[in-house]
Amino acid sequence: MGIEKFVKGVEWVLISMFGVMAVLVFGNVVLRYGFNSGIVFSEEISRFLFMWLTLIGALVVMKDHGHLGMSSVVDRLGEKGQRICRFISDLLVMACCGLLAHGTWKQVIIGMDDHAPVTGIPMGYIQSSLLISSVGMVLVLAYSLWRQVTGRMPAEELVPYSGSVGE
Repeated sequence: MGIEKFVKGVEWVLISMFGVMAVLVFGNVVLRYGFNSGIVFSEEISRFLFMWLTLIGALVVMKDHGHLGMSSVVDRLGEKGQRICRFISDLLVMACCGLLAHGTWKQVIIGMDDHAPVTGIPMGYIQSSLLISSVGMVLVLAYSLWRQVTGRMPAEELVPYSGSVGE
């Protein structure tokens, strides 16, 4: 299975999670204001789904080079300056994501003994969304750095364009 099919599958999972979250929140609002009752676990599950949506979505966006950057500044540099900026940027972000993964791993271990108050889900499972996201970002950045070091990244890819409002 190719990476594109895998990413497409992850996107469908994210869409499904968003749908479940929307139904739970909307259903809870209708039940509260219309019938003076509610779904007990709705807020907790919605919050957990939102965390997973945000963090796994950030990983998908990073793979597609959709995060904010300083492309208008780096674009004005020559190819050598662009290569240096891209390398330093990828290296620094990879280091930050590595630190984030290390700290999150410790939190996941601790969180396995702590359970959510309503659903009883171990919080380590919920916090693992950040672990998956940060490790995934490290892998994406490591691949980018490898391509840069081995000369496999063409000049057109040095400045990722995610598009702007004016385009």
